[in-house]
Amino acid sequence: MFPDFNRWSLPLLILVIQGLIFVVLLITRYKRKGNISDLFLGLILLLTCYSQTCYTVGFMGWYNVFRTTKINYFLLEITFGIAPLIFFYVKSITTSKFNFRKKDWWHFLPALLFIVYRFSIYSYDAMQPGFADVQNGILKLRLDEPIILTALNYIHPPYMLLYLAFTFQLFYNYRKKIMQFFSNTYKLELNWILSFLVLFTLTFLYSTIQSVVGNYVNLGYEQRWWLNLLVAIITLYVGIKGYFTDTTKLKKLSFSFSPDKDAIPQHSGTQRDKTVSERDLKKVKTLMEDDKAYLNPELNLSDLAEQANMSRAQLSEIINSGFGKNFNDFVNEYRVEAFKDMLKANKHEQLSLLGIAQECGFNSKATFNRVFKKLTNHSPTEYLKSSLN
Repeated sequence: MFPDFNRWSLPLLILVIQGLIFVVLLITRYKRKGNISDLFLGLILLLTCYSQTCYTVGFMGWYNVFRTTKINYFLLEITFGIAPLIFFYVKSITTSKFNFRKKDWWHFLPALLFIVYRFSIYSYDAMQPGFADVQNGILKLRLDEPIILTALNYIHPPYMLLYLAFTFQLFYNYRKKIMQFFSNTYKLELNWILSFLVLFTLTFLYSTIQSVVGNYVNLGYEQRWWLNLLVAIITLYVGIKGYFTDTTKLKKLSFSFSPDKDAIPQHSGTQRDKTVSERDLKKVKTLMEDDKAYLNPELNLSDLAEQANMSRAQLSEIINSGFGKNFNDFVNEYRVEAFKDMLKANKHEQLSLLGIAQECGFNSKATFNRVFKKLTNHSPTEYLKSSLN
């Protein structure tokens, strides 16, 4: 009987349908607002939902009822498509004014070639006598399954690993830049990107281990079901989280130079350290202590450099070499000290701790709690209690 809704098919079916709903939502938003990262994420979800087709319809009894089905020809290997999509999704979020260029299509050439190949063997097999009476034709049985699919088992892992490595490198370099340029670390948005990458890495590792084990042990549908369940759950989570996390603010950030080249590492001991004069240090300290530039919750390196009448590279060097900190820590230390001063002035009797934090330049509760814990080894509440004792 088809469809057969059972404990194997029903969870996959429900999760896949919900995942497809977010595909529609993301692509619709892309058409409405033109944010290409929505398109990339929608396509990623579409491919992962598509990859569940074989097992979902299998557990629903499709292969038992339709024994001559040709569905195997169209169950395409998604690695060639999903690997570059993951890379371009993260790149589109972390690149100011990102544009998908003509040469970027080369990343999808393997996927396009595989689609052409599959349709070619289907066309050939369809012309052979007796094709209507079997599930798989001559080329599917003699070429695709024993040779091509076996070879792909060895090609897919390094292919996916390569793209994941490049994407993680892209992410960590971007996060490092934010620490050099902005007092707000955009932790919520960056955590989402990291979670996205970690989840797809986990599914990649699970899939690879299952493939290796499958070379030595005959894994049936029920044993392979767990991977598909995990992928379906992750697909739904990525759809929900990706749709409701506003990453457009990251795309709007721009960096005029690379911190790795222009910023001086802490305690570098190079000759360049000596170029930081006491006059420059005093000017920056005056901006922070007297003018209280840190009270601007959106303060970034460009803003402070303009106030100091310096270039961004010069200011970055002063902060890194002269104060031994990155820009983010430098600004937030002033905010934490201002928060402590307000507690001493009993401002907590008039405002909540979050209200005081906002008065000191913090723009979110999560950032404030994280920074305060990092700099004082106490939560704001713990610090307040200890200061009252």
